[in-house]
Amino acid sequence: MNGGMNLRAIRAFILDMDGVLYTGSQPLPGAVEFLSFLRQKEVPFLLLTNNATRTPARIAERLQHMEMPVDARHILTSSMATARYLRQSNPNGTRVFVIGEDGLREPLSEQGLMLADTGNADYVVVGMDRALNYEKLKRATLLIRSGAQFVATNPDTTFPTTEGLVPGAGAIIAALTAATGVSPHVIGKPSPFGFALALGMLGAVPATSAAVGDRLDTDIAGGHNAGLHTILVLTGVSSRSDLAVSALQPNWVYDDLIQLRSALNGS
Repeated sequence: MNGGMNLRAIRAFILDMDGVLYTGSQPLPGAVEFLSFLRQKEVPFLLLTNNATRTPARIAERLQHMEMPVDARHILTSSMATARYLRQSNPNGTRVFVIGEDGLREPLSEQGLMLADTGNADYVVVGMDRALNYEKLKRATLLIRSGAQFVATNPDTTFPTTEGLVPGAGAIIAALTAATGVSPHVIGKPSPFGFALALGMLGAVPATSAAVGDRLDTDIAGGHNAGLHTILVLTGVSSRSDLAVSALQPNWVYDDLIQLRSALNGS
């Protein structure tokens, strides 16, 4: 499945978080030790998440509570990638209506985009929103139908919690697509845009870098789209039964980060 590539030839890792490092507020098996192993071996890594609800500082604080100290500079969210994407092609003051939480609103503001909570908007930008209500859906629908461009942080229909899989940003996207007939331009995984930003932050190249994730449809597809090697861990959404019927296959598959660390260690 690895096409002859030596796992220990990987020089940088881009890691997903939900379903890879933790579920809910609980670290997954081997996660703490895996990050320590990468630091000990001086292997660069960056955390790239489709989760659009938290800022890097809040994510770093959360990881600290789970005994996984990671500097906020080593965290890239789909919200940050979306804000960077919009800023590249739009001037300061571009009006955006946001369905999302502070983890999306703050990066957009920091990039000079205006949060248009009332009035017209050039873009409707959608991420996970646990305060979603009918009024938000109605306004987004009317704006998109009036010509606002529809952009989404990520397509994840669900995400894993300790209670099980619950609705994600993709579920909100589905409602708006049903109401408007318009599909969004998606910035997060499986788009290669975030991976390209991550590689730039790491000073790494795709040929010797690997994406590690728990979802075939986003993490593995996104890593593949960006030209990286891919590693699936079976601690989140995708299972061996999903893998058996998937046209897209990762380079390596491990039950968890314990197995991956052992493989990297040659044991």
